[in-house]
Amino acid sequence: MAGKEPEIITDKNQMRKWSRAMRSQGKTIGLVPTMGYLHEGHISLIKEAHKRTNLIVVSVYVNPGQFSPTEDLSTYPSDFHGDIQKLMAVPGGVDVVFHPHNLYDYAEGKPTGINNNGSNCENSGVGEPERKGVVSCVEERGLGHETWVRVERLEKGMCGKSRPVFFRGVATVVTKLFNIVEPDVAMFGKKDYQQWRIIQRMVRDLDFSIEVIGSDIVRDGDGLAMSSRNVHLSLEQREKALSINRSLSGAKSAAENGQVNCRELRNLVIQAVNSAGGRIDYAEIVDQETLEAVEEIQSPVVFCIAAWFGKVRLIDNLEINISK
Repeated sequence: MAGKEPEIITDKNQMRKWSRAMRSQGKTIGLVPTMGYLHEGHISLIKEAHKRTNLIVVSVYVNPGQFSPTEDLSTYPSDFHGDIQKLMAVPGGVDVVFHPHNLYDYAEGKPTGINNNGSNCENSGVGEPERKGVVSCVEERGLGHETWVRVERLEKGMCGKSRPVFFRGVATVVTKLFNIVEPDVAMFGKKDYQQWRIIQRMVRDLDFSIEVIGSDIVRDGDGLAMSSRNVHLSLEQREKALSINRSLSGAKSAAENGQVNCRELRNLVIQAVNSAGGRIDYAEIVDQETLEAVEEIQSPVVFCIAAWFGKVRLIDNLEINISK
């Protein structure tokens, strides 16, 4: 049953004005950053935010800065109208959907830009962003932006190895979202474990007055971690991808039963995913806070994995909370 329709704001100054007006009334604001094409994982973040704040802002923004030229920006799924319908069905609703124009000007000395679909401004039609999911090109014209935010050590491993520009793009745009929305609480899913820890560290280091909450992974009934990219999996690939969670669960059980050698645990998962037809990007057991690889489990760790099934790259993880 549909509830209230959220206010849709595309202008960053209007967004900041709204937030400050609400805060002047003593209201607290929760931000749920998304790239759209919402699923139950995103909805769970909104429900958790409702427990902590009076008002909810959901940002819908596909960030070109976290994609390299060889990655899937142009094929990233979107359904803005469908997203609004899903948000209207959330108990308690959503107060604002912040759907900005491009937040970072990639121009190099000339007024060009990239829209949220990854195409050049000259080739993109601009419609009604609120309803058609089409966004206009970058607002700031001229010399372009050149400031980036980096969390240097935490971004180096795992996804940072194979996607060297990813976390720079994430940290910079999340910083901009924080500065525009000015939330009290920001919700991130633990499926993107490294990203969550990086944002936490960035907030600590830069003295943002924001509580960054990590919410547990939401899975489909078959155990596959929910992701907007799952739509690109064929039925056969999806079945094979179940080897990720199954093997992680097996490794966790083995660790809880006394197998604390990380090489052995990693081999269990790598062999299972390879046998299912997947291609491992990385499979690492790391400290939950420092994200440094460990050789033997002696304190709480997280087993993180990224693997390709066809052209779809999936990530997943399981926390292992045992200690000697």
